[in-house]
Amino acid sequence: MRKIKKSACFLRALFSLLLKIKNFYSIHMINLFETLLILRTPNIGPVKYNELLKQFGSVVDAAASLKSSNELCDSVLREIETAQRLGITFISDKDSFYPKALLNVKNHPPVLSVRGNIETLARTAVAMVGTRHATASGMDFVARMANGFVEHGIAVVSGMAMGTDTAAHRGALAANGVCNTIAVLAGGVDVIWPLENERLYYEIIERGAIVSEMPIGMNPVANNFVMRNRIIAGIGEKLILSEADSKSGSMKTAGFAEKYNREIYAIPSHPADSRSMGPNSMIRSGRATLCMGIDDFFTDTPKKEKNVKNSESEISILDRIGTIPLSESVLAEIVGKNISEIKRDLVVLELQGLIRKQDGGYVRG
Repeated sequence: MRKIKKSACFLRALFSLLLKIKNFYSIHMINLFETLLILRTPNIGPVKYNELLKQFGSVVDAAASLKSSNELCDSVLREIETAQRLGITFISDKDSFYPKALLNVKNHPPVLSVRGNIETLARTAVAMVGTRHATASGMDFVARMANGFVEHGIAVVSGMAMGTDTAAHRGALAANGVCNTIAVLAGGVDVIWPLENERLYYEIIERGAIVSEMPIGMNPVANNFVMRNRIIAGIGEKLILSEADSKSGSMKTAGFAEKYNREIYAIPSHPADSRSMGPNSMIRSGRATLCMGIDDFFTDTPKKEKNVKNSESEISILDRIGTIPLSESVLAEIVGKNISEIKRDLVVLELQGLIRKQDGGYVRG
């Protein structure tokens, strides 16, 4: 039997039928088919998209000018149908749930696909980024800060990568409530990457939102991670930079944040560690503010109270403990005492909540 070619008009009529039957989320997405047809055309991104709309005056006329192939039309329809099947929502930059901070970025994505709780995108958010190869103390610090932001009503946005990103999402999810965190992906919103974070992916869908500007079903490629980073910087009204090499993707995200006039805070780390180069250099150059913890952002953060006055020995030890774990033997050498002499002081400080014991030694509480 001869195959009948589908015309663009036929495809649009079919999509209109789908729209009526399946009740797509947003009234602003009534031209979703044409919008995606433009954005899924090779070599067309937000800049070219805006130029076409300015030239032709409407999404419908701009899409018609491209004379898209039947194959591309079919692909867009399949993407829309997949979105319906998986519970994925498309939002345009005219929707009320489109992130307000991102909306103010020039050439922002005209359309985002969202999986999870769309209301998360309406919240004020802070971006938290850093290396995939973060230290245990670095990830713990980031997780506690993320938790603090959420407890103050601010969502945390990151990229769901291993290391720092995972710590930021986990810290946010550890707080009570929903709409706590946003993960921006470099591939389709339905493509879990990295695979090690499959469980985290579904936890974020349950209590936050997964976001992408890439086509549904698309696997992430190298160039798209930079594009992903600009969205992270755009959604966050502030950016917190943790451990990061000087040429890392996190530093590119910080560069976008600078371009968007965001406040940047950097968490310092040990100067001998290559992962300190990013945050330390930004602090030294004045491009970022030194970040010492959640207290830098809120004045009502509960303080740990000491019920007793610490001895000079205890204070001496406390002054030397920071975010990098120090073992008993190292502390003993630093304060000039043997291990048996400082053990009592460590127990007292730990009971007061001033320090914590973790793998590798002691850190600030």
